[in-house]
Amino acid sequence: MVERAGSGAVAAETSVVPGVGKRRRGWVLAGLAVVLGGVLGFHRLVPNWPGRVGSLLESFLPWGGALVVVLLVVALVRRSAVALVALLLPVGVWVDTFGGLLLPGEEGGGRELVVVQHNVSDENRDPAGTARALADSGADLVALEELVDPQLAAYEKALAADYPHHVVRGTVGLWSKHPLSGEQVVDIKPRSIEEGWSRGLRAVVRSPYGDVAAYVAHLPSVRVGVGGLASQRRDESAALLGRAIADESVEPVILLGDLNGVVEDRGLRPLTSQLAFAESGFAFSFPAAFPLARIDQVMARSATVGHIRTLPATGSDHLPVAARVALE
Repeated sequence: MVERAGSGAVAAETSVVPGVGKRRRGWVLAGLAVVLGGVLGFHRLVPNWPGRVGSLLESFLPWGGALVVVLLVVALVRRSAVALVALLLPVGVWVDTFGGLLLPGEEGGGRELVVVQHNVSDENRDPAGTARALADSGADLVALEELVDPQLAAYEKALAADYPHHVVRGTVGLWSKHPLSGEQVVDIKPRSIEEGWSRGLRAVVRSPYGDVAAYVAHLPSVRVGVGGLASQRRDESAALLGRAIADESVEPVILLGDLNGVVEDRGLRPLTSQLAFAESGFAFSFPAAFPLARIDQVMARSATVGHIRTLPATGSDHLPVAARVALE
């Protein structure tokens, strides 16, 4: 009899507060929403060690919006009012940070250049087809990376009719509808890389609107492993490129390149601190099969980079990106 009474007492006790579990789960969801909002809004405060965790987080920061959606669905299923209210924080931060990229962008004006940036891949099996697709964009400038023999000859032949002016230095090149001058190598080689590595160039474009300094760069690759993000070489190369652009005397400046990083990544601060980037458009460019991030960039100084978009896939593991650059 005593055991039965005890069992009944326990049952009665648990039935007194039937909503405690749901409320607790609601507060957990609310806490996760606040943490997510804090990470989105204050990602610069996340330390970059160990494993450059800050840069790794920033590489996928726009996808925080997907986490917001997941939390929203769970909160609706749980019918948690407190979680729904807390979700207003990450929603507001995400919209403030990335909402502008959803806008279509303004119509192009008169003083502008259309530019295309593409890492064509050194394993591209159809360089001629890739070149024809890029020429069909009608861009004024086409910047290419991973140019290797024998594919280089195919690009030069296929682009010659539409782009009579071009320069290649190392494995990067620039094709232009307008005359070029002042072509030179830009040394962005990290100290730990052996001789023979050349991935930067600079040329002056004699555009209809005046001279424009154009830079093409391919920063070292980064790798994600158990130790985090290996980006030391990329960061060092970005710093060298940033110094070269800071010393540039010709204005405006346009930078086109595979920078192996997103504009939110603090490793690219030597560039993003002095150059403007796209005002609208996500244009995730890598990997081409399922793009997760835009590591192919168009940046400018004394000019405005308008809407950036991806072009159809080529034989590369990157998607080409195109943008309109309005000159000041």
